[in-house]
Amino acid sequence: MMEFRDLKTQYQKYKQEIDTAIQAVLTNANFIGGNEVKELEEQLADYVGVKHCITCANGTDALNLVMMAWDIKVGDAVFVPDFTFFSTGEIVSFRGATPVFVDVDRETFNIDTIKLEKAIIKTVEEGKLTPKAIIPVDLFGLPADYPEIERIAKKYNLLVLEDGAQGFGGNINGRRACSFGDAATTSFFPAKPLGCYGDGGAIFTNDDELAELLKSLKIHGKGENKYDNVRIGVNSRLDTIQAVILEVKLKAFIDHELEAVNRVYQLYNEKLAEIAKIPTIPEGFYSSFAQYTIKLKNKEQRDGLLAELKEHGIPTMIYYLKPLHKQVAFSDLESDDQDFEITNELCDTVLSLPIHPYLSEDDVNSVCEVIKEYKFF
Repeated sequence: MMEFRDLKTQYQKYKQEIDTAIQAVLTNANFIGGNEVKELEEQLADYVGVKHCITCANGTDALNLVMMAWDIKVGDAVFVPDFTFFSTGEIVSFRGATPVFVDVDRETFNIDTIKLEKAIIKTVEEGKLTPKAIIPVDLFGLPADYPEIERIAKKYNLLVLEDGAQGFGGNINGRRACSFGDAATTSFFPAKPLGCYGDGGAIFTNDDELAELLKSLKIHGKGENKYDNVRIGVNSRLDTIQAVILEVKLKAFIDHELEAVNRVYQLYNEKLAEIAKIPTIPEGFYSSFAQYTIKLKNKEQRDGLLAELKEHGIPTMIYYLKPLHKQVAFSDLESDDQDFEITNELCDTVLSLPIHPYLSEDDVNSVCEVIKEYKFF
């Protein structure tokens, strides 16, 4: 059966390197911290093009640690896209602050910068909350419109936290994802563009003071050592085994995987351009294609095609079935459904197809043949 994200083939290709790396950790019995984690952080920072990389236990912790470091709290407003995974909004509420949801762009699926500025102005005029930060998401591998987002943030004196959980490897005119804003985060969840064999995450920044604070917060607010606690922190570390797996996979990602996944994207585009709405990549932007997502005309058409592909043993996913503003956990927040026209539309019409660096042209052809033969009307 076809894999949606083929981690099995990837492992077989790099089995010797991965097994050797894991065995070295087991032999040395150095399971937490150590040089391996430090080396990975240096490699990641170098690839992204920033001064500091701070690894942690997962992508959600990465976001939350930055919220802690920035002292985001009750009474603060943080602007997040409505069309994204739950954690982007969750970490705001976890701090007692209020997420303000913003509709997304119909073409890129990323936060709509015109609606973002309107939401900021509205929040200021209402006077109930203090605008503090924006968390743009690099959805499906495509960086958000950071040139415009950073202009807006500067105008209203807001911090920008890039949620690059899906965006690692993407770029804007050569400037890599996870290097934008005041800080950025990513996730090493196995299905992400760069994934480990469990949970893992990282924070990127050029801010020396922020980097030092994050290093303290992630280890119980440590001072000179872990038994000298100078602030309230959390316990969020990347395991050494995950670090060595990521070192092997980062090399593969840079050497060929990013290029290979973009070849798959081009193959899909060539075959589906006349049939469905294919992904839009603006000029100067480059996606790492965490997902390849098409749009259908309506929910019935989308759900019918999903069922047809399933019949042929082709896995698909819907990212996302429900907008953030409709999540039960956020039901206490005021929101007008009419403000989220695009997000509501996308939740009914998007369908993500299998994509990964090891997807063959024959597999792409198989997927596209089923889609071409499906009776859309």
